[in-house]
Amino acid sequence: MTRLLFCITALALWTPVLLRSQSTDTRNSSSPREKLIGAWQLVSMEEPGPDGKLRHITHRTGQLIYTRDGRMSVQIMYPPSESSVSNDYVRNGYEASFGSYSVDGSAHTVTHHVQASVTRGLVGKDLTRPAHG
Repeated sequence: MTRLLFCITALALWTPVLLRSQSTDTRNSSSPREKLIGAWQLVSMEEPGPDGKLRHITHRTGQLIYTRDGRMSVQIMYPPSESSVSNDYVRNGYEASFGSYSVDGSAHTVTHHVQASVTRGLVGKDLTRPAHG
């Protein structure tokens, strides 16, 4: 099984580091889009603390899925101690959205075109994020 690390940044709010846990081998693919396809398991996140410095967080559970036909979904569950967290991405300790995505290989970015989200403010937004594989 191939294991690749993947980073993605969401509007400077958080950076999840995801570990690919799927058997599809994309090492020989030349397409940046093809390299994203599959299910990615959250390993850690970084987000700014009250002092503005990035905090490394490893106690959240999450998954990011990119399909071959251009669909994506994101889910992250916070631990019980953070179940009251709510912001632009998270509602009561849970983050979830789905929609389509596009990849700009020359800019090394992926854009999530949000169709639905647990936080309604994201619906209809395009969230462009750096992508490094």
